[in-house]
Amino acid sequence: MLLRSASVYVPMLLLATLAAVPLRAQDVPGIEICTVEKTMERRTSCLQSNVDFLQKTITKLNLDHQQKLDAAGRQIDALKTSLAGLQKTLLDLQAAQAKAAEDLKKKQDAPPPKDAAK
Repeated sequence: MLLRSASVYVPMLLLATLAAVPLRAQDVPGIEICTVEKTMERRTSCLQSNVDFLQKTITKLNLDHQQKLDAAGRQIDALKTSLAGLQKTLLDLQAAQAKAAEDLKKKQDAPPPKDAAK
């Protein structure tokens, strides 16, 4: 019974707390239509607000893009290093394969031992 009453009272208490908090309207930053303003001061303020918003947006986008370019540059450097290592490994394997083929050819060209003729 205690658990059931708690499940009813806790949400009611939460709703009462939220209802008591005054909500304020927030000015969402963005582009505003400044042509509806009648006075020159308000229109100038509106235009300046738009300019500030655009400058902040451009700055943020430049920073984001620069971070992406830096990350891509680091990834390219890592891939170049990896490629150099793989090329070295490939050259080593090709040299080993050529040596093994040369050794095999020498064995085939060599005359058979005299003991094997008997």
